[in-house]
Amino acid sequence: MVYQFTKRHIENAMSQTIYERPTTTSALPIYVQISEVLIREIASGRLIDGTRLPPERELAKQHFTTVRTLRKALEIVEEKGLIERIHGSGNYVRSSPAVESIYSMFRLELTSGGGLPTAHVLSVNELEKPNGLPKFGTSDRGTCIRRLRYLNRIPIAVEEIWLDESAGKIDPDTLSDSLYRYYKMQLGFWISRAEDSVGVAPVPDWAPADFPQPANTPVGYIERFSHSDQVGTVEFSKTWFDHTSARYVQRLK
Repeated sequence: MVYQFTKRHIENAMSQTIYERPTTTSALPIYVQISEVLIREIASGRLIDGTRLPPERELAKQHFTTVRTLRKALEIVEEKGLIERIHGSGNYVRSSPAVESIYSMFRLELTSGGGLPTAHVLSVNELEKPNGLPKFGTSDRGTCIRRLRYLNRIPIAVEEIWLDESAGKIDPDTLSDSLYRYYKMQLGFWISRAEDSVGVAPVPDWAPADFPQPANTPVGYIERFSHSDQVGTVEFSKTWFDHTSARYVQRLK
């Protein structure tokens, strides 16, 4: 069955997505951002199987870009099997239960579904691992990264990420919104799997004023151990997310 969706339905699915300026010094190219938006919209079910996307010129206007840039984004989505481009008819969503993408391991979505992840780096420090930090990696030292995370420019989480010193040295000036992409492109390894524990914890006192929940307020909480393809567990992270605007989603493959 092919579903025909109205212009308003498609615009509502994309209405909060903004590409105006990066929140890190090394933001993803616009066409990659658009492809990630489409992938996450399809994964979240906001764009369901059979949906006919608007004409490319109209879709490019909705994403504040050119048709040429939009087509580069659609090529990525097509290569992943998530759309079918039918000559003379248009582009149709072909949903898939499991697709690898830059943010495929980022489990937070807006409560309405999807959302483009971006980040603002608060601090980057090389430190001795503090007491109370779970054991991981092979070194007593690591790099601590604190960030404010956004979905469609809405602040939804704060993160504290520890990368084991053995994994490499981080250059703050080249950090990407996607740390896993940064690890692969700059440090030469990639995260092959991750283990999450989800619960509730108070917002840390270092959270910036832009985070909508004040310090010590109970919010959603995630602890993650990330394992590389080469040397085992290299990263431990803690994420506090605003449960009023975001949710944790794990889709079964």
